[in-house]
Amino acid sequence: MNGYRELAAELRRRIDSGEFEVGATLPRILDLMEEYKLSKQTVRDAVGVLADEGLVVTSKRAGTIVRNRTPIAIPLSRYNQTMAPGGSRGPWETATAAQGLDGFMQLIRVDRVPADADVAELLELRPGDGLVYRLRHAIIRPDDVVQIQHAWYPKDLAEGAGIATTSKITGGVYGAFLAAGHELATASETISARPPTEQEAAELRIGGRVSVIALERVTKNRDGRPIEVLRAVAPADRVRFIYDDLPLLNERAQ
Repeated sequence: MNGYRELAAELRRRIDSGEFEVGATLPRILDLMEEYKLSKQTVRDAVGVLADEGLVVTSKRAGTIVRNRTPIAIPLSRYNQTMAPGGSRGPWETATAAQGLDGFMQLIRVDRVPADADVAELLELRPGDGLVYRLRHAIIRPDDVVQIQHAWYPKDLAEGAGIATTSKITGGVYGAFLAAGHELATASETISARPPTEQEAAELRIGGRVSVIALERVTKNRDGRPIEVLRAVAPADRVRFIYDDLPLLNERAQ
C-alpha cells in the first residue's frame, strides 16, 4: 500500500463490511500509521477522503467516527397523519416513528423578523412586513441531525396560532394552525440538490462532497392565503421524499 487512495479504499472496505459499525471510532492516526507503515499526512489524506464521502465524521475530541447513513423515508402521507384530530406528533416525528426511529424536532430559535423580498413574495406580503421565523433541527436521537429547517410565518397568524413561542408545540405547527381554526388546503414543494454551505456541512456533520437536498414548501389555507414558507436542507444520502398515490386524473377527465 503506497498512497492515501489505497488506504481510503481499505478503510472503506472495513467500514462497509461492518468491521467498524455506525458510531464506532476508527483507529487513531498514529495507530493507522503503525498498522499500514504510512506517513501521518498520507493517513490524514485518506481519512479526509472518507470524510468528504460522508463515511466518517472527524472531531478533535472524539476522533474519527463512522457516520450513520441509514436512509429515512419521508412520505407525502405524513401531512394527512399529522392533521388527524388529536394527533400529538409533527410530520417529522410521524414519518420517523413509522420506521421505528426515535425522531424529534429541536427548536433552535424563534425570532420576529421583517420579511425580505424573496419570502415576502412567497407569502404574498410586502417586504418589511412582520414575520415569525423558526429555526429547527430534525433529529434522530440521541443527536443525529438529519434536517435543518428554516420556516417563516405571517406575524398575525403565528401569534394567533400560538407558534411565536419557544415552548413545545404538541402536534406540530400544522396542528397548531388547525386548532386555531385555519383549515389547511395545499402544500407545494420544490426540491433541488446542491453542495452544502460550510455551516450546513458542520451542522449536518457531512463532508463537502456530500450533496444536500434542498426543499422549499409553501403552505396555503382554504382561503388561498400563504401561511408558511419552509426551507429544509438534508444530506442527499439520508432522506428519500416519497410522493405516493398522487392523482393522475381529475374528476372531469374521468
